[in-house]
Formats: sequence, C-alpha cells, structure tokens
Amino acid sequence: MSQTLDRLAELGLELPEIAAPAGAYVPALRTGNYVYTSGQLPVIDGKLPATGHLGTDVDLDTGYQLARTAGLNALAAIAGVIGDLDKIVRVVKVTGFVNSADDFTQQPAVINGVSELFGEIFGDRGQHARSAVGVNTLPLGTPVEVEVVVEVAGDAA
Repeated sequence: MSQTLDRLAELGLELPEIAAPAGAYVPALRTGNYVYTSGQLPVIDGKLPATGHLGTDVDLDTGYQLARTAGLNALAAIAGVIGDLDKIVRVVKVTGFVNSADDFTQQPAVINGVSELFGEIFGDRGQHARSAVGVNTLPLGTPVEVEVVVEVAGDAA
C-alpha cells in the first residue's frame, strides 16, 4: 500500500474524486519530472461549501479549511496523472489565490491551510516555495483557488 495514502488515513483524510474541469483544460499535466495542476477549487462532492470574499463573507478559519480542501483536490489531480503519490519527490511550488475583500491582508494565513497540509502529509518533501495572492473575484465565487507543482520520480509517461 502507498505510504502517502497510509499517511492520509492516519490524518483522517482520503483523496477525493478528481474534480471535473470547468473549461477546456485538464486537471493536471506532467512534463518531464514535474506535474503542474490547473487551479483547484475547494469542491466537495461537486459543490463549493462556501462562496464569497475573505474578510466579509468568509472568515479566516473557513478560508484555511477551504485551502486544505483545495490542496487535497490538487493531490487527487496529481494522482490521476502519476498513479502512486509516493512518486512525489517534493512539493515544489504552491500558488494560492484568495478572493479578498478590499481591506483583507491575511492571504498567507489562508494559504497556510494547504502548506501545512502538505507538511503533515509529506514532511520535509512537503516544504515548498509559495505565493499567496489576493484577488477581487475567482471562478464560481470560490473563496480560494490553488495551483501546485510537484517533482516526481521515474520516467515521464
């Protein structure tokens, strides 16, 4: 069994189904030894659990949890490309977009949801470069969207 899936189970988590693209793109793409995800939303069972702006409609704790969910969705998209998540050598980069009220400045605290999740799952392999960007709107009104880049072992398929 996969050590990564075992670790997810220890954390009380499981990989969700890969979210269907909302446009003309694929959820994740491998080139060489890197996998790039498209923007992943915090969709659960095909629905967004919350919509709106951080700082007015959505509180910080909810935003943090939504970022974790988006991170799990990113891992599902990556698994759809490489199969076994144990092939991940390291998480390279996370880019987080936060649907922010004009005066909301805690984007890094929101995106910590995905960053800390990857640390819990992968340990040192989960340490990554990151951007946390505030924006005035996101697709479907989602509060959070994340993109992830991982390095993987083995030959490109």
